Amino acid sequence: MNITPVASATHEEVYRVEDADSGLIGFIAIHSTTLGPAAGGLRMRPYDSEEAALTDALRLSEGMTYKNAAAGLRLGGGKAVIMGDPATLKTPALLHAFGRAVDACEGRYWTAEDMGMSPSDMAELAKETRYVAGLADGAFASGDPSPITARGIFNAICRVALHQFGDADLTGRTVSVQGLGNVGWNLCGLLTEAGASLIVTDIDADRVAKAQTTFGAKAVGLDDIYAVAADIFAPCAIGGILNADTIPQLRVKAVAGGANNQLATHADADLLAKRGILYAPDFVANGGGIINVATEVLKIEGRVAWVAKKLVALDETMEAILTEAEKQGVSPAAIAQDVVAKTIKARAA
Repeated sequence: MNITPVASATHEEVYRVEDADSGLIGFIAIHSTTLGPAAGGLRMRPYDSEEAALTDALRLSEGMTYKNAAAGLRLGGGKAVIMGDPATLKTPALLHAFGRAVDACEGRYWTAEDMGMSPSDMAELAKETRYVAGLADGAFASGDPSPITARGIFNAICRVALHQFGDADLTGRTVSVQGLGNVGWNLCGLLTEAGASLIVTDIDADRVAKAQTTFGAKAVGLDDIYAVAADIFAPCAIGGILNADTIPQLRVKAVAGGANNQLATHADADLLAKRGILYAPDFVANGGGIINVATEVLKIEGRVAWVAKKLVALDETMEAILTEAEKQGVSPAAIAQDVVAKTIKARAA
């Protein structure tokens, strides 16, 4: 196995990982350890190129620094990616090889479940390294973080509804959901329980059909989700989907979802604001999962109560961000960045 350092002007450490025997090619990006060991999930996707995979790892790891700081966690930001289709190329040998790469970071990076991964995959990595969380078994096992991530996003949706419509009650509201993975699916369940109507899309046609049956959702094409009329848009798939092409199509009053790095550029936050669309900063809205994982990394006793308390605090942080943004007449994204910067500076002092 080869672990090769990659030069970066923005990150503390970046590594290209390759294992010829298992077919592994991936990257580990450690953005910051100022607040603690870098923590962030491992995702596996069929990237178009190594450059695309590296770019994703760099952006995601930086986002984890913001996310962990916004959630009040003693963790820095890191992320890892593996190139390939998890449905066909993921094997125990590949996961073991990546586990050895994580172990080589000697605790500066802790990995966990993300897109294309499951708790059982984390168990395979754990055969090679102790720096893995999201396990189903063990003294501090936190399990699948998806339900907690979805709960945090649901809270954010209620917050933007309160600010845009004057009521956090979602009864009769329509939410368009992009992505029906573990997080998106759990979110759909919470939204349905709250009385919302759903419009959904996903690359998995079977998953979409199941959502129609389970939640009574209306299905639309992958590219059609942007132009559907809804109250709130919840992106729960890949990043960069809020951009100069998609934002003009939106027919919603707010955006709050689980996808990381939803904004293609910083300027897109202002573009949303100019259109009167309230944006819940993604690294605050989707912080529930890492809160859950943190109990395992930091070995927190009384996980359930601790997570519940942190979720309340995260919701209060979102409320403060939205309120201050409204007061200043700026995008919530700018306020959220300022909150994180001040948090990191204060804790680093």
